[in-house]
Amino acid sequence: MLRRRDETAVVIDRPYNNLLRRLDADDYALLAPHLCYEEGEPDELLYSPGDNVNVVHFPCGPSLATFLVANEDGRDVETILVGREGAVGGIVSEGYLPAYTRISVKFGGPFVRMPVDQLDAAKLRSKTLRNVFTRYADCLLAQIFQSTACNAIHSIEQRTAKWIMSAMERTDAEEIVPLTHEQLSTLLGVGRSYTSRVIQIFKAEGILETRRGAIRVRDRAALKGRACLCNQSVKNHFEEVLSGVYPTAEEGA
Repeated sequence: MLRRRDETAVVIDRPYNNLLRRLDADDYALLAPHLCYEEGEPDELLYSPGDNVNVVHFPCGPSLATFLVANEDGRDVETILVGREGAVGGIVSEGYLPAYTRISVKFGGPFVRMPVDQLDAAKLRSKTLRNVFTRYADCLLAQIFQSTACNAIHSIEQRTAKWIMSAMERTDAEEIVPLTHEQLSTLLGVGRSYTSRVIQIFKAEGILETRRGAIRVRDRAALKGRACLCNQSVKNHFEEVLSGVYPTAEEGA
């Protein structure tokens, strides 16, 4: 998992997770022996509320995890998506910590996982490793703040465009996003009829079309123009706090 050339880790040999690739060679070497590769299945449950958070999950490549908060009416509302820019579970805590939300796999694909206690032990050995994960926790909190504000002030059309763009950025999708109406409804926190209405508007405008279990974006520029600026705000904060971690179109595999 780790080669050295002139005492520098060859980043391309690491898992396709930008947070792990952001680490310097010595810090990554502290984690590498404990990383386990697994394939995440769509809708795979990672944590339920109250579960002991004992494993850190790093989405790789096009994989996405999602945080869901249950409501009184029985519906789950998604708060944020986490892709290869980050990780879920036990990022800054030490010792026992119960999960507050339900966390599951949104888009299936490769993950690397490691025990929280091993991550905590590594952070005790390295100040720079602690710093990276503390900075990522700040970025994660910024996403939550932005999502809260977005849900309060932006229209369903703006939020629909935002979520589709967010999924495209994290999965490197050129046109096809494996997002169903039901999944989009959960992201928006609205009934499926509202989601279908927005999709029909975007279809009539030639922005996208639907396929079985997926959405095809026909006009990415138009979709971006319909989205709010919340994604960009989050990306700007990532760039300031953890430069190079948030996925970009220019990023190499």
